[in-house]
Amino acid sequence: MQLIAEHGMGICFLLLIAGVCWAQYNPNTLPGRTSIVHLFEWRWADIALECERYLAPNGFGGVQISPPNENVIVTDPWQPWWERYQPISYKLCTRSGNETEFRDMVTRCNNVGVHIYADAVINHMCGANAGAGDHATCGSYFNAKTEDFPAVPYSGWDFNDGKCKSRSGDIENYHDISQVRDCRLVSLLDLALEKDYVRSKVAEYMNYLIDIGVAGFRIDAAKHMWPGDVKAILDKLKDLNTKWFSAGTKPFIYQEVIDLGGEPIKGSDYFGNGRVTEFKYGAKLGTVIRKWNGEKMAYLKNWGEGWGFVPSDRALVFVDNHDNQRGHGAGGASILTFWDPRPYKMAVGFMLAHPYGFTRVMSSFRWPRYFVNGRDVNDWVGPPSNSDGSTKPVTINADTTCGNNWVCEHRWRQIKNMVIFRNVVDGQPFSNWWDNGSNQVAFGRGNKGFIVFNNDDWSLNVTLQTGLPAGTYCDVISGQKEGDHCTAVEVCVAADGMANFPISNEDEDPFIAIHVDAKL
Repeated sequence: MQLIAEHGMGICFLLLIAGVCWAQYNPNTLPGRTSIVHLFEWRWADIALECERYLAPNGFGGVQISPPNENVIVTDPWQPWWERYQPISYKLCTRSGNETEFRDMVTRCNNVGVHIYADAVINHMCGANAGAGDHATCGSYFNAKTEDFPAVPYSGWDFNDGKCKSRSGDIENYHDISQVRDCRLVSLLDLALEKDYVRSKVAEYMNYLIDIGVAGFRIDAAKHMWPGDVKAILDKLKDLNTKWFSAGTKPFIYQEVIDLGGEPIKGSDYFGNGRVTEFKYGAKLGTVIRKWNGEKMAYLKNWGEGWGFVPSDRALVFVDNHDNQRGHGAGGASILTFWDPRPYKMAVGFMLAHPYGFTRVMSSFRWPRYFVNGRDVNDWVGPPSNSDGSTKPVTINADTTCGNNWVCEHRWRQIKNMVIFRNVVDGQPFSNWWDNGSNQVAFGRGNKGFIVFNNDDWSLNVTLQTGLPAGTYCDVISGQKEGDHCTAVEVCVAADGMANFPISNEDEDPFIAIHVDAKL
């Protein structure tokens, strides 16, 4: 009896541990909401409105926001996007808004079931050459040279200068694990995260955001921190605010780890802390859709782990992100972006239809690209702004697109409808794969959805098993279901689940997607 009782306790204990471990991998979106959108550099006031008027009604699960804490103001070049990644303190004022506006956004978005994921810049403070003064977004004084940040407060004791073994103090060799984690990333002052004081200040900041109501965090530059240091910080975090989340819910954690293979630091080093950003995903998908290096869509049959990606339940996936859409970060020239709208929509459509990973959609701003010797010399340009440096609001045009140079890819009909498609097919198996051995492919999601791509240079006309109930369906790419009719292509599924798909390679969007909620 004693043995059995102990055995029973052991099982309970194991379940308890499993529950705790599982928590930070769960995105904390409402049931039936399966994607988040990165509203890059948006103002808090505009995000609050977008949650209410667009994201909630269209089934988006959440928003990744730009870093909400005080950053240095850079004037040369003029207020670049990357100044947001140079913290001065953990006060909540930035060009996206002040703390009052931030709290209002989190409350309003949570109230309509759209959750907020904060970009946490905790590896470092500002650059070593940022000078001294109060040129920061809350006006806090700092001195980068003496590593004095009284608004936190941090002092020289709280940085890794003594630990770094490179000649310059910067990361020089990505094959040296200690350098990558103890030296300065592009001269950014590297915090000593093995110190409990520093860990406590970081956790205090993240807990402040949790109390306000955020649902989780993107951990910026996680590769540049020791996994154990990240874990020590996460272990200090509170459960989410019970006003919007059930008791005991842990924050969703996804860590920025750029692992394209070929370096000693792997995404898997960070699985104990949460999910990781799978940068191979967009790099490889871009290569396939562009048909580079002999790649073809037929090879996507075993997409996911079969391509050497991290396990699906550890992956945060995206076609492009704010770094690599402008040539920073990882993936290089193969990355597809809004600048190439036709293949981009196909790539995002494929991502949202395929079950692998937790999906994030990008929402960008336009900037004046200017290529010199293959490099965009304007890759630094910040968000659309007024002459005083304040960020322009996101205006909405009569046709639902955005003005003021905000791209709003998440509002493109094809992308928005595929976000809905993913919600509809959630939990359904990957099924009924077909390919022509080249760049015409199709697959289903159980008995809920089906998608067909023609990325060849000739037309497609094929009859396929969809796995769907008989009836007439509206293609959600060329149009959508409105009331009791389709605004564009209709697909008739026969009693045996078969349907004919004619797709010209000249079509505006050479793919068709149908699902049970778009059935007449």
